[in-house]
Amino acid sequence: MPTAGTPVRQLDPHAVHELTEAAQHLLLSSSTGHGSDWSRLMSRAPDLAASLSVDIRHACRPADTPAGLFVLRGIPVDDTAIGPTPGHWSSAGSAGELYDAVLLLLATVMGTPIAWEGQQDGRFVHNIVPSPGHEEEQTGASSTVLLSPHTEDAFHPGRAHLLILGCMRNHDAVATTAASVREVDLSTADVALLSEPVLPILPDDAYAEAQSYAGTPQPVPTLWHSPTGLTLRYDPAYTPLDRASEEHRAAYARLSDELVRVSTAVSLEPGDVLVVDNDLVVHGRVPFKARYDGTDRWLKRASVRVPRRRTRPAAEQDEHGYGQAAVEAFA
Repeated sequence: MPTAGTPVRQLDPHAVHELTEAAQHLLLSSSTGHGSDWSRLMSRAPDLAASLSVDIRHACRPADTPAGLFVLRGIPVDDTAIGPTPGHWSSAGSAGELYDAVLLLLATVMGTPIAWEGQQDGRFVHNIVPSPGHEEEQTGASSTVLLSPHTEDAFHPGRAHLLILGCMRNHDAVATTAASVREVDLSTADVALLSEPVLPILPDDAYAEAQSYAGTPQPVPTLWHSPTGLTLRYDPAYTPLDRASEEHRAAYARLSDELVRVSTAVSLEPGDVLVVDNDLVVHGRVPFKARYDGTDRWLKRASVRVPRRRTRPAAEQDEHGYGQAAVEAFA
C-alpha cells in the first residue's frame, strides 16, 4: 500500500473498462500475427488517447501537491496470466503487453512518450526486473543494494518531465522511495551555491555507450528556480563530488540529508501506476533479495516529456548529452 500521505487517484470501474478496452483495441489493430508492430501501435496511440474520457484525463492531471507524485489505482493485473517475472528485460517478449499499451495510453494523455536509443533497444515501455549479475549496480536491474535517490536520466538535457512506474508484480512489497525538493528546508545560501554549475552528472550504468563518450563532461546546476518553484537535477551516485570545494560538498550533503528527511516509501500493488514529477522528485528503491524464480518484483516504466513545460535552464540546450539521443514517440 502507498504510505499514508501519498496521493491516490482511484479509477472507477467504468474508467478502467474504457482504458483496458482502448489498450486491447490498440494491440489488436497493431497485431502482425507474431506480436505487435510497435511502429504501427505508436502511430495509432495519439488518436486513441485523445478519445479517452474526461474522467481518465482528470485522473492524469499533473501532481497537485508539493510531494510531486501520485498513484493511479484500479487497473487489474492477473498474476497468472502475465507469466513469470523475466530474468532480464530483454527476455520479457510480449509478456504483459496489454499493460504496455495501457501505460503508453496514459503516457500519451500526460504528454509525449520518449525512448532512448541506448537503453532497452529503444523501447518506449521498459521492463524493470532484478537480473543476475547486476545485484549491486545503481540501475533498475539491481536488488541487494539501496538504489540511491536520483533524478531519472539526470545526465541528459532531454530527460523526462514525468516518470511512470506501473506495477506488474510485487509479492514482497518492495518499496519505491520518493522525495520532493519542494518539501526540503535549505538556506538561501545553500540554494544559491547549488544553483551554480560546478559538477557534471555522468551517465549511469544503463548507458554503456554514453559512458565511453569522448567529449568533456559538462558541469550542471543541482538546483534552480523555475516559474513554478524550486527544481532539481540530482544523482549523487554519478556525480564526482570529490572535484568540488568543501563548501559545495557540504551544501550538497545538506540537500541529501533533507531529501532523506522528507522521503516517503511507496509499496506498489499490482495494477498501481506511480507518476513522479522528474523535475521535483528523486526516486529510488529499498534493497531486497531476488529469488530469480519468476515471482520477483516486476515494474513497467515509461518516460514522458510535457510539451511547452518551462522547468529547465536555457543552458541545457547546449549540452552534448554524452552522445545519447532521446526519441519522441510522435515526432
